[in-house]
Amino acid sequence: MGTDPHAGLLARKRTFALLDQLVTGVGLLDAGLCFVHVNSAFIEITRLARWHNCPLSRMGPVSQVLATSIQRMRELGSGVTLRDLVLPGCAYRVDMAVSPWDDDGALIEVHQRSALDLESSSKISQTLRGLAHEVKNPLAGLRGAAQLLERRSGDLQQKHLARLIIGEADRLAALTDRLLHPGGKPHLSVINLHEVAERACALLDAEAEPNVRIVRDYDPSLPSLRGDADRLLQLLLNLMRNAIQAGAQHLTVRTRAQHNILLAGEPVRLGLSIDIVDDGNGIAEELRDSLFLPLVSGRHDGCGIGLAVAREIAQEHAGQLSFRSVPGDTVFSLTLPLESPRG
Repeated sequence: MGTDPHAGLLARKRTFALLDQLVTGVGLLDAGLCFVHVNSAFIEITRLARWHNCPLSRMGPVSQVLATSIQRMRELGSGVTLRDLVLPGCAYRVDMAVSPWDDDGALIEVHQRSALDLESSSKISQTLRGLAHEVKNPLAGLRGAAQLLERRSGDLQQKHLARLIIGEADRLAALTDRLLHPGGKPHLSVINLHEVAERACALLDAEAEPNVRIVRDYDPSLPSLRGDADRLLQLLLNLMRNAIQAGAQHLTVRTRAQHNILLAGEPVRLGLSIDIVDDGNGIAEELRDSLFLPLVSGRHDGCGIGLAVAREIAQEHAGQLSFRSVPGDTVFSLTLPLESPRG
């Protein structure tokens, strides 16, 4: 049976929509090194406004470096990272990574390093703005209905589920605000990591995963820290759902204190770590170097966005996300400094 072209086109559109939600700049090239899609963050950083079907050479001198790196990527079969590049006509120094995508194409990921003459501007596509408004309107109705159920129900379990719906509606509303105003700082407040972890566990329980057992291994002496509870909740949910999709039947959520460590090359006197340990299938060797890049997934139906978003959230908190994996024992570790992120 042949492949349905309409299904393939729909899958591409879904992929593009997911990439548009990232605050990391991402561009997709076909096999002939012409752009087929870029997100708004990529346009903002590179100033490549007229990108559709334009060749990589439109990016100026840096395009030759990228073309060479893409050729190397194809030979190695894995991603290549470029450090401290200067883009013409742009006030940024950037890091870039290239990785394989879709039949000999390439994905370019660009990260701002430092601003030489940063102009504060907020440019967001009309499509993304429309998406955010479309999502926010039904969310208000969903939240109101859940509040009504909570007030009218005499069943404690139903009240608990209604509160979960209200909390998730609020979190989605905050996400749509973030889509409308990309690049903003996390909303910091004093939080307890165990409370965030418990919210994640409660949501997984509500998703009816009867074959998954969750074990808590908390260090009760951990102090509170400043962070964005909703963003950290999203990070934990991404890790835990990935583990379940990888066949895990046993999850352990573990917290520990880490003394005198390095985070992003900076010495930290006290860090707080939260580990998600699972007994799933593990991470394939060929994915390990590029696991946190967008569109990298070990599943044929995976979109490869969850871990890229998780890494962004860790970086927003001046933290670090790492992993180790063998079949039956995979550990993703988030480590955060006790001190507030700079800025």
